[in-house]
Amino acid sequence: MPKFSERFTSLPPYALADVPKIKAKLIEQGVDVIDLGAGDADQMPPPQAIGAIQKVVTEERFSRYPFQRGLPEFRIKISEWMKLRFGVEFDPFEELLPLIGTKEGVAHLPLCFLDPGDGAIVPNPGYYPYFGGTHMLGADVIEVPLRRETGFLLDWSQVPKKKLSRAKLLYLNYPNNPTGAVASEGYFQEALEFCRQHDLLLIHDNAYSEIAYDGYRPPSILQFEGAREVAVEFQSLSKTYNMTGWRIGWVAGHKDVIAALTKVKVYYDTGVFLACQAAGVAALDTWSEFAPKNAAIFQERRDAAVDAFREAGFEVEKPRATLYLWIPIPSGEPSIDFARRILREAGVVLFPGVGMGTGGEGYFRVALTVPAERLSEAAQRVAKVL
Repeated sequence: MPKFSERFTSLPPYALADVPKIKAKLIEQGVDVIDLGAGDADQMPPPQAIGAIQKVVTEERFSRYPFQRGLPEFRIKISEWMKLRFGVEFDPFEELLPLIGTKEGVAHLPLCFLDPGDGAIVPNPGYYPYFGGTHMLGADVIEVPLRRETGFLLDWSQVPKKKLSRAKLLYLNYPNNPTGAVASEGYFQEALEFCRQHDLLLIHDNAYSEIAYDGYRPPSILQFEGAREVAVEFQSLSKTYNMTGWRIGWVAGHKDVIAALTKVKVYYDTGVFLACQAAGVAALDTWSEFAPKNAAIFQERRDAAVDAFREAGFEVEKPRATLYLWIPIPSGEPSIDFARRILREAGVVLFPGVGMGTGGEGYFRVALTVPAERLSEAAQRVAKVL
């Protein structure tokens, strides 16, 4: 067998690669494990989405290749929803592209722009496809730390000028995974102006736009004047509709970027399963009723978890969006060691901050993926270990 490539071998290891094995062993021993690691909620998708896929999966045409065009009805429904939610119109066939979950689109988009020696500005901590999609091309991952004192907002002024001159892409993600931070409209407008000045494409990952609390309504980067010329936005059905395993989302933006990503994807996949796209139509039809109820469930869990971890002695900020708490480790213990110790001694799965990049060291992430009482119990168990 030949050697693995340097780009592959230099990928950092997954922070919790051994957790499934440890978790399975604990369960075999009779331990009641509470898993707060992955952002994979325990709620069901809309019944309408389930009904839609059950209906069409029996039809022959829905088992054929979808190709990148996919189901026209899904593209049209996305366009209608973007207009309804953000007040922005998109041509459903030129300015939108269905994706096999936004993760693959985020990772594939750099193939359209980056050559070895080019660079992408990436938040640290941040979602690891931002890093991987850039790194695997031999391009420069220009990491910018997200700091608590600046509200975990990416400060592009911290990019060294020499690296900035080579940068082509800027990744933003607000509401933010893992920190739960949100950005103001003014911040987005400044980001767009920065990208215009430096000829950057702004890639906004807006997967949590519908998981927001206390009356907050996250914007789309594309709702601002002139944004379509310098930005694209990724949206997902995963969190809003509890459809993480269905792998369906989309990207919206300038037709030239959409055409470029479509061309790249022709070489990697043949599109989203058509039955899932039919379910996507049904899910988006439930938005006005389903999304607020779903967000209310996560808000109840957020409130319970914040109270419980504060009572357990942790310093916890109450996020205005996402389904995560981002909590400093009071002991100064490395986050991977902390997470493994809590799993073994308390039966609670936590995500170590370093798993989202070196900038996450010193923190752990709690996913609001179990009922409020289980979140409270998890906090009590962690407190006993400490």
